[in-house]
Amino acid sequence: MESGKKVLIGMTAEELKELTAELGMPKFTAGQIAKWLYTKHVKSIDEMTNLSKANRARLDEVCTVGTMEPADSQRSVDGTVKYLFPTAGGKFVETVFIPDGERATLCVSSQVGCKMNCLFCQTGKQGFEGNLTAGDILNQIYSLPERERLTNVVFMGQGEPMDNIDNVLKSTEILTSDYGYAWSPKRITVSSVGIKNKLKRFLDESECHIAISMHSPLHEQRMQLMPAEKQMPIKEVVELLKQYDFTHQRRASFEYIVFDGVNDSPAHAREIIRLVSGLECRINLIRFHTIPDVNLHGTDDSKMEIMRDYLTSHGVFTTIRASRGQDIFAACGLLSTAHKQQQSG
Repeated sequence: MESGKKVLIGMTAEELKELTAELGMPKFTAGQIAKWLYTKHVKSIDEMTNLSKANRARLDEVCTVGTMEPADSQRSVDGTVKYLFPTAGGKFVETVFIPDGERATLCVSSQVGCKMNCLFCQTGKQGFEGNLTAGDILNQIYSLPERERLTNVVFMGQGEPMDNIDNVLKSTEILTSDYGYAWSPKRITVSSVGIKNKLKRFLDESECHIAISMHSPLHEQRMQLMPAEKQMPIKEVVELLKQYDFTHQRRASFEYIVFDGVNDSPAHAREIIRLVSGLECRINLIRFHTIPDVNLHGTDDSKMEIMRDYLTSHGVFTTIRASRGQDIFAACGLLSTAHKQQQSG
C-alpha cells in the first residue's frame, strides 16, 4: 500500500463525488471511477482509460486503487479455499471461499481479531487488533481469484460485524448499489451476537439478511459461552427482530453450534421453540470442530438430527449445515493465528 494515499476501493458514490470535486474534475468523473472499480475491477488508475491523462495523473498523486492480493491460501479436498488477506493496517484476515454446486459463497471478515471473546471461537483468543476499513472488507471480494463465481457473501468471518457497523454498512451499500456491484441484498447475510443499538441500526439501514449467533437459548449458559449475552440477552435480540418483517424475502436465522452434553438436550430444543415463537426464522445447526485449549466437543450426528427433526416438527424450520474444509482448518482464526505465530517466532 502506498503510504499516505487515499484508497479508492471502499469509497461510496458520494465520497467519489467529493474527491473529484476537490481535484477539480468534472462531476461525471466520479461515476466513471466507480465503474472502473466495481464493474471492471481495475488494479491501477492508469487502466481508467476514459479519464484524461491529466486527470489520471492528478488522481494518481493522491490515491491508489488499493488492491491487495492474498498472502497465503489453503485448498481443501472438497474445493473450499481459505485465503489470508493483508489489510491496510498491515494485519491479516481470513476469507473462505465455499463452492457448492451452482452456489459459491464467500465468508468475509470484518475485524482483525474480535472483542466478543466467545468461548468456542479461535478468533476471540487472538484479542482485538482493529476494525477493517470498507476497502479491507471489499478487497476480500475484489481480489478474490474466484470472484466471478460468487453467488453469495456472508459476514461470518473474523470479528463482530455490528462492532464495525459503519464500515460494514458502507461495504454492503457498495455491494448492493447500482453504482457498485448491483447485487440484491438477498445475496448477503450479516451475522451478529447481538449488540444494542448497532443491531437495530443495521436492521433499519440495510435490507440484507441477518444471522444471529445463538448457541444457547438459556441466559446463564449463553453468558458462559458468549459474554455478549450480558449486554444484549438473546431474549432482547429476538424481541427486536419481532419488530421487523421477515415473512417475505428478507430472512432472519439463528446459528447454533451444537456441543456434546452442553446445549443438545430436548430441554434446549423446547426452549428454542418458546423463544422464537411468533418470529419467522430458521435455525442452522452447526457441527463443532475442536479448537486448542477449549474443553468443548461436537455432538454426534444422530443427536443433531433428532434436534433438527424436533424443531422442524414444531414449526421452526431447521437445517444441519454441512461441514466444509475440515482438512484445512476452515474454522475462523486458525490460519491467521498460525501466521501470527510464524511472524513472532
